[in-house]
Amino acid sequence: MGKEQNIAKIYDPKQVEDRIYKEWKERGYFRGEVDSEKKPFCIVIPPPNITGQLHMGHALDNALQDTLIRWRRMQGYSALWVPGTDHASIATEVKIVEEMADEGLTKNDIGREGFLERAWEWKEKYGGRIVEQLKKLGSSLDWSRERFTMDEGCSHAVTEVFIKLYEKGLIYQGDRIINWCPECKTALSDAEVNHEEHEGFFWHILYPIKDSQDKLTIATTRPETMLGDTAVAVHPDDERYQHFIGKSVMLPLINREIPIIADEYVDKEFGTGVVKITPAHDPNDFEVGLRHNLEQLRIMDDGGIMNEHAGKYQGLDRYEARKEIIGELEAQGLLAKVEDHVHNVGHCYRCDTIVEPIISKQWFVKMEPLAKPAIQVVKDGRIKFVPERFEKIYFNWMENIRDWCISRQLWWGHRIPAYYCKSCKDTVVARDIPDYCQKCGSIEFKQDEDVLDTWFSSALWPFSTLGWPNKTEELNYFYPTSVLVTGYDIIFFWVARMIFSGLEHMGEIPFHHVFIHGIVRDSQGQKMSKSLGNGIDPLDVIAEYGADALRLTLLTGNSPGNDMRFYTERVEASRNFANKIWNASRFILMNLKDLVPHKPHTSDLDLSDRWIISKYNRLVKEVTENLEKYELGIAVQKLYDFIWSEFCDWYIELVKPRLYEQGGNQKEAALYTLVYVLSNALKLLHPFMPFITEEIWQHLPHEGESIMISPWPEYKQEEVDAQAEDQMEAIMNAIKSIRNVRSEMDVLPSQRAQTIIIPSQGYREVFDRGEVYFEKLAYASKVILKEDETDIPKNSVSAVTDKAQIFMPLEDLVDFDKEIERLNKERETLDKEIARAKGKLSNENFVKKAPSAVVEEEREKLQRYNQMMNKVMDRIENLNKMMK
Repeated sequence: MGKEQNIAKIYDPKQVEDRIYKEWKERGYFRGEVDSEKKPFCIVIPPPNITGQLHMGHALDNALQDTLIRWRRMQGYSALWVPGTDHASIATEVKIVEEMADEGLTKNDIGREGFLERAWEWKEKYGGRIVEQLKKLGSSLDWSRERFTMDEGCSHAVTEVFIKLYEKGLIYQGDRIINWCPECKTALSDAEVNHEEHEGFFWHILYPIKDSQDKLTIATTRPETMLGDTAVAVHPDDERYQHFIGKSVMLPLINREIPIIADEYVDKEFGTGVVKITPAHDPNDFEVGLRHNLEQLRIMDDGGIMNEHAGKYQGLDRYEARKEIIGELEAQGLLAKVEDHVHNVGHCYRCDTIVEPIISKQWFVKMEPLAKPAIQVVKDGRIKFVPERFEKIYFNWMENIRDWCISRQLWWGHRIPAYYCKSCKDTVVARDIPDYCQKCGSIEFKQDEDVLDTWFSSALWPFSTLGWPNKTEELNYFYPTSVLVTGYDIIFFWVARMIFSGLEHMGEIPFHHVFIHGIVRDSQGQKMSKSLGNGIDPLDVIAEYGADALRLTLLTGNSPGNDMRFYTERVEASRNFANKIWNASRFILMNLKDLVPHKPHTSDLDLSDRWIISKYNRLVKEVTENLEKYELGIAVQKLYDFIWSEFCDWYIELVKPRLYEQGGNQKEAALYTLVYVLSNALKLLHPFMPFITEEIWQHLPHEGESIMISPWPEYKQEEVDAQAEDQMEAIMNAIKSIRNVRSEMDVLPSQRAQTIIIPSQGYREVFDRGEVYFEKLAYASKVILKEDETDIPKNSVSAVTDKAQIFMPLEDLVDFDKEIERLNKERETLDKEIARAKGKLSNENFVKKAPSAVVEEEREKLQRYNQMMNKVMDRIENLNKMMK
């Protein structure tokens, strides 16, 4: 047990947090072990990218997870929070390429092996930054189980999954329209494309019909792709064009003959009812092309540069080519009109380049068979989203899902385990390079150059981190995990893929709950970003205010699924709360000295003791219920209110007379109650504010080594005392009413007044026993209880509560003569200041020549003096009325 003199006068997080975290870690408190005697509770961290540095989104996400894991650990669960990082293919490769560019090097200069060596070096150098930053936040992750998506075990899992899905026909290679980023030079899945509204144009182009004077008008937003047209299409039932079906048009500028086909894909009501078909550059056109056996003519290379199929436009960037094509169409009289058009345009989620739909040979996961069971487990309630409204977003995505393009034209990542025979070109998917080709006997193979989408390995995270494909005891014990905590922005990227992966490979859901949080915005409601320069570094906040203050700010403002705004003022308020608890604890320790108070007999407990113990028990019940429902923001707000208001502002003040003036059983009962309620309130607060709660708890009488492994408080029905709550609240409401009256009248605390109380029926004894509280907290010189208003001075000030009428003689509150004399002096001073300010402002030279800020300041002063004068005159008038 610590002593008061050992606890610092002022709480300094810098002196506490690193020391305490080191002790927790060294003592193994973060470890989650297989224990048949305990229930498991497991969370896998959304693995941050190795390129990442801690931002407010990470801070919120991890504060929520740490709160849940600390709470369950205290409840007696074997709680495991699995840490790890993601290799982040594109993001990491971009960083390394940029670093090499500064040295005048390219990937091709050093080759694949040389590049991967640099990538691993980069990972070793920078990949641990965010891990160390998470520790600063107080994250109680089991660091002995730290994983990396490209470590040996996770990589083994990736290979097994790829082979398993390939053998089941759920992974295939094919030519498909994919999203292509010309800047990153890689394919993107649909989830990796951000759509933004653009103000663009509809160009109406005339396509001449062969051997005819007629022309068909076709509207497009991407005129450069016309060079890859291999047909134009109309609806088979459109009477306007039926006589053209089977004929040909001459493709403008290229003068290539292409057929006019009929296909039900065409919307008769949209535009002219005629569309260009470019199978190599549009997903819908690709499908039309398959139905009609059309040529797939790709007109751009991987960098968005026009290729040999673009004729004279070869070598131009796609947008330069667009300008040239529009100009030439206009010159030839083939541009009918141009319309303004607002439409959604896809952007690469990494570099924001406009994505180009192009045909490419890629690897895909067949999604329909995987999506169906993943939809069903959410519909059946086996997986629940918190809040429930996010299920609609999940269903909408999963029910309309396209096959997942999983190959990326990068070097950093899990290389696709496909090998091509150099002789007969046969494809073999295998764990290792084959010894020989089973088709032709050749022993020469080349591995596929591409790597897998980063999210392919992340999708396996809940079970790969626990040892799969090996049947480990951890996997058997902790899987399915308990809850996934994540932002709504990666429901498609990650949540959906983990669900279908868990069902496919484990035959079981990966988690029971998906707890969705919003994003942290700045105080103006804007998303924090480097480009806006409005990002706030959590480490800076921790350095100034401490991790607990940051955590409390993020958690107090949190409502599941909703964005929150970050205000520095709120962090200051959180720091003030920490100081409030610290000062209250020091006061208790100072009075406790070396005493370890024993639990008193119920008869020795004062009304205020029974009240605070009862309120504390209700708090235990409510906070626990809120945490069960993932209402962390509501839970911590209740804790804040209880500790600040009921415990510090009321209970500590209520017990002071017993601590200062009495000895024996009454004092010990007060000390016991102070320690009992504070210790257990600290336990309830610990998951939210782990550092300060541990530091204070260590100084209080306690059992066990650490608050973080102490048992979670339990609700005790026998300690709930509704009568004590009602009686104490009757006294507190009366005290509040008296304080309000005194405040309105500007009465100083030193001015004590006789207090006359007419209690409601059944409350006389309550107010009789509460006399000491009125003396200390309502500044009563004397408390008189009456049955009615007989003999109460007529000029008394009154207040009314639901349990009492309260009267205070006016002369006890105010010395009329002195107060009027003081107010008249104040009036004279204000008269002079108002005259001075008016004089200045009526002086034209001052108004014209003085800086505008000085003039404005003088106007504000005048307004302020006038407001003060009004209050003084009102007060004098009221006092004169009272004296009559």
